[in-house]
Amino acid sequence: MTQSGLDRVQRSFSRSFDSYDAASGQQARIAARLIEALQQAGAPSHFKTVLELGCGTGHLTRLLTETYSSDRLVLNDLTLQSQVLADQLGAEFLPGPAEQIAWPEAPDLIASASMVQWLADPAALVARAAEALAPGGWLAISGFGPDQYRELAALGSGAQAPGLCTAQALAAKLPADVTVISCAAAHHVQWFNTPKHVLQHLRRTGVNGRAQAPWTKSRLARFSDAYRAQFGSEKGVSLTYHPIWLVAQKPG
Repeated sequence: MTQSGLDRVQRSFSRSFDSYDAASGQQARIAARLIEALQQAGAPSHFKTVLELGCGTGHLTRLLTETYSSDRLVLNDLTLQSQVLADQLGAEFLPGPAEQIAWPEAPDLIASASMVQWLADPAALVARAAEALAPGGWLAISGFGPDQYRELAALGSGAQAPGLCTAQALAAKLPADVTVISCAAAHHVQWFNTPKHVLQHLRRTGVNGRAQAPWTKSRLARFSDAYRAQFGSEKGVSLTYHPIWLVAQKPG
């Protein structure tokens, strides 16, 4: 992503920070699924150092701290408001783009939920994370796949996250000695009364950060008519979520 694109995404998530928690039920759901996958994989109950990339408002962070203990918790996010979350938990805060900043040395767990799809090359970040882990360390990453917001893509939207990919594509970039324990995906459909409610939902979660064209009255009417024609039903209009997740362990 270019610097201007990165700046737009940062501004969008900053604007939606206060509304994100209430509107991001799907993101909360995938954070819980990631913790479940980590538990099923046999991860230990205690880690020396935990690094979370893209902590946001803390969907994954809260679950991590409720489920696991650690000696050191380091939280990263592009949005500076996340400093409040870090302060509340007594954690260290690393602001800035996850792929550009320096990470703590040899974390025992690197985790991230619903962030990597905003990177131009999410697989490169996952590979870097695997290399950075301490021996025997764990990797738990979730993002969104190619079918994310398929309705918007079908209508010609250019606001999709740049790094939508499969869990298998992430796993393929891991070093050969890293054991992939869970590599999976799901589809969840959320229903809204009108296309305008879809847009309001996206704005509250900040995921429209790459959108550039303003919503004029005529453009909104054309969008709404096309959305209803292609994706309307007695339930309303659909919006598809395509979460992916990966849990892996580095050899000890």
